[in-house]
Amino acid sequence: MKKAVMYGCGNIGRGFIGQTFSLSGYEVVFIDVVQDIVDAINRDRRYPVCIISDDGMSESFVENVRAVNGIDVDAAAHEIATADLMATAVGVNALAKITASITKGIALRFQNNNTDPLNIIICENMLGADNYLRELIEKELSSQELKTFLKEKIGFVEASIGRMVPIQTDDTKRGNPLRVCVESYDELPVDEEAFKGEIPSLKNLKPFTPFSFYIKRKLFVHNMGHATAAYLGRLKNYTYIYEAIRDKEIEATVRRAMTESARALIKEYDVPEEELCEHVSDLISRFGNRGLKDTVLRVGGDPIRKLSEDDRMAGAIRECLSNGIEPRNICMGMAAGTLFTAQSDPSAVEVQSRIKREGIEAFLSGHSKVPKELINVIIEMRDALKVEI
Repeated sequence: MKKAVMYGCGNIGRGFIGQTFSLSGYEVVFIDVVQDIVDAINRDRRYPVCIISDDGMSESFVENVRAVNGIDVDAAAHEIATADLMATAVGVNALAKITASITKGIALRFQNNNTDPLNIIICENMLGADNYLRELIEKELSSQELKTFLKEKIGFVEASIGRMVPIQTDDTKRGNPLRVCVESYDELPVDEEAFKGEIPSLKNLKPFTPFSFYIKRKLFVHNMGHATAAYLGRLKNYTYIYEAIRDKEIEATVRRAMTESARALIKEYDVPEEELCEHVSDLISRFGNRGLKDTVLRVGGDPIRKLSEDDRMAGAIRECLSNGIEPRNICMGMAAGTLFTAQSDPSAVEVQSRIKREGIEAFLSGHSKVPKELINVIIEMRDALKVEI
């Protein structure tokens, strides 16, 4: 049986990519630093995944799994050196922390004359995640021979992760720390041109080029719309995303904002308008999934990152402007984002502290790099939203 290494044993690792690997006939080896999860996987050698919707839930088990602790660099490197396929889902901020194991695994492949290509499917919410991870690893390689091996045999394949997996609670785990509850959506778009050798046969894999279209669709349509629903929902004291999106005013703004981004992508990539309009409607429906119980605080959390220059809000604004689309409703989402408060979220506390200290205009121009012509528009929207609170 072929072996796939899944670096990251969290919601996406277990609830989507690990499951996809298993259903596609691979033994799945998870690498993670949470010892309790590693032990539970090695004890059970399977774990449950629940598909949840407004109509209820259905459960199945992911089989042929085991795990190693990533703190043991040698053990992690051995698994990578002998893998047929690999993926990461650790979060952008943690990529630099896993490069030692990956680098050592690649060096072991070279030393053992394993010339089979290793493709790493990168499941992180980041523009240019492929180049970022490649550069991190290349810096750690000790010889030109290894760098040549990296270039010729290791594929860095961006993926667009559309499946929504909320934070797992004691209620959703129901006594099993491995149980993951997810929505049914399971399409996996990947960068067709990034693979080395043959493209692996994986369930619901969708190779596509130019892949920047899917990266932008995920970030500037899906993620932006999701965050806009969260920020507007927070202002109305909603707890769950499904509550916010079922508010007619919020739903209308979110739909218009997502349509603005969609129109920009239609112009840039010359994709069928009907296809993206259907995608927007599908996402709105999926945001309304009561069964997910996805919270406004989770989806809106970490606003320092989500309001930054290249992320979902400011990035979508510039994407629209560069394609001649007025991003008025995205600006409304950005305005609401600058009002997002949550004492339990250090990032949200930092945003409010910086706005109080620097002023909103300096924050938008300095941190978010919002184009000058839209700064006053966002400030006016922000002032109007403050009045409504």
